Formats: sequence, structure tokens, C-alpha cells
Amino acid sequence: MTNMRFAILGTAKIARTVAPKIHSAAGAELLGIASRNKESAQQFAQEFSVPRTYGSYAAALDDPDVDAVYLPLPPSLHREWTEKAAAAGKHVLCEKPLARNVDEADQMIAVCQEHNVVLMDGVMWYHTARAAGIKKIVDSGQLGELRQLTSVFTFRWDTMPMENLRMHRDMGGGSLLDLGWYCVGVTLWLLGEMPQQVYARANWCNDVDVRLNGFLWFGDEESGQRTVATIESGFDAVRRRWVEVVGARESLVCDDFTRPWKPDRPRFWTHDGDGDSTEHCIPHQPQEECMIEAFCDLIRRGQTDHPWLRLSRKTQFVCDALDRSARSGNVVDLENVHPHKEQE
Repeated sequence: MTNMRFAILGTAKIARTVAPKIHSAAGAELLGIASRNKESAQQFAQEFSVPRTYGSYAAALDDPDVDAVYLPLPPSLHREWTEKAAAAGKHVLCEKPLARNVDEADQMIAVCQEHNVVLMDGVMWYHTARAAGIKKIVDSGQLGELRQLTSVFTFRWDTMPMENLRMHRDMGGGSLLDLGWYCVGVTLWLLGEMPQQVYARANWCNDVDVRLNGFLWFGDEESGQRTVATIESGFDAVRRRWVEVVGARESLVCDDFTRPWKPDRPRFWTHDGDGDSTEHCIPHQPQEECMIEAFCDLIRRGQTDHPWLRLSRKTQFVCDALDRSARSGNVVDLENVHPHKEQE
């Protein structure tokens, strides 16, 4: 199996987590690191044993030996550098959120498909064996008819750091796109459908949501059997990252779905109505490696239109609707927003 050769565009904190896992992932090779500051690229290369450095992002795209790029850039730069990478024939692993809004996401998807390159967002946990185990139980009907899905992702800043990109709307900031992206994504993935309506309220600072609570309604209102999902994201509460799926017979709880608290024990529980529970522990390799190997597999299969990309687009679409609701104070009917895009 020939290795997929990666270059990383930027030396952001998350790049320091992903870089060693590109080295260790099967079928992948970290060839180069690009930075607008040549010294920064050289320091990164020395620390992570990267053979090539580039003094600009464009220089990495010009390297004919690079097959794919990883973009740990601010969301405001995702569209620009995804489009430039695609035009250069490079596959793109792009940090989440995919874009600042669904219009930008659609442009990115269109350009990548025009140039026949794979685009995938950087949500890692989807690609683990534990995630597959959770999905299998939900899809099996073991929980019974689904009634409620609740997901939460928060962490705490004592003081909002105004210099941080998350505090600037024009850079793609806010807790919804930073943390709620995971909550919306797990909701859509596990329920396997789009909501009919959403509603959200938020606390604001510098025109970004620093805390957001959202409701999503699924199914036919007239039947009286609608499934409800709630999400919570925020920069002002203790670190939490859990999801609960509630059925008529059982519930499933994972208290660390985005990243295991204990990497050697990725786990979740199922509970019945009598207080009995079952712990499910499904070990897997580091989730960064799982993501990179899944991305490389898509490249080898030439699968530019794949389920993870469709999920990313739907996640972006629902995040747009939640943001619109939080800003307007109104329920947003998704059937009246780009209806032709989401009838897949």
C-alpha cells in the first residue's frame, strides 16, 4: 500500500496533536509543514520529524509530492485554502467546522468535486470502533422507538479571551460552530434524518454565542410521535462532552463521546427502566489515527461524494438554522430553507 503523503498548512495547536498521528497512521506519511513564518515551520518540523518545510501555504500546494493537506486553520480561511488545494489536485482534510456557513461549505464541496479530490472534515470520533458500536445499538432497535437525544459539549473560560478566534464572528467563532458542531453532528448521525424545525437561545459576547441551547424536532407533528433533540454548547461551564439517546425501552449514555476520558477504556452504557445497566467497552487506536486512515481509504477508493461529507453539509445547514433562530428569537422551519439541498 502506497502511503498518502500529507502536508499541514499551519502550526495551530490542533496540528501538534494530529502531526504525530499522521506519522503513526497506517498508509499515511507526514511529508511537510507550511507556515507563513518560515522559522515557525522549521521549529515544528524539528519537533515532529517532518522532512520538508514551506514558507507559505502556496509552496506546499506547489509540491508535486504532496497528495493531501490537513487544514488546522481558522474557519474563515477554510474555503480559500480548500479551493486552492483542490485546484492544485490535493485532497483536503479540513478542521471542523467545515466552513462559517452552508453557502461557503457548498462552494468548497463543489470545487473539490470539480477537481475530483476528497474533502472530509476533522471530526475524529466518528471513525472509531466505539462510535460504530454506539451506532449499531441505536440502529438495532434495542432501545425501542427513539424519543429523545441530548448532547452537551462545554468547557470553561474564566474570562472570555477576546484575542481568540472563537470570540470573533467573522472568523467563524462562537460555541455553536466550535462545540455545538459535535452535538448537531451526533444528533443527525444517530437519528439518521434531518429535523423539521429548530429553536435556539444564546448568551452573547462580541456578537458570538458563548453559550447556546437548542431544540430540534424530528418526525411528523401530526402523528404525535416526534423525536426531540436538545443540544448545549458553551465556553462558561465545566468540561462536559456527553450524549444520551433515550428510547421507549432503554437508554444509551456516553459521557465522553468526542474523546474518551481514559483512552485505554473507550466506553458507554445502556440502561433499562429498572436500574440495570450494561457497560460497553470497545478499545480502539487513537482517534486521530482512525480519522486519518478513514480519510486515506476514501482517497484510495476515489470516493469524493461520501457519507461523511454529506453529514458535514447537513451539520452546517442545521448550525446555520440554529444561529438564525438564536438571533431572531423565532422557531426556524428547515423545510423553507434551501429545501432542494436536503432531500437526500
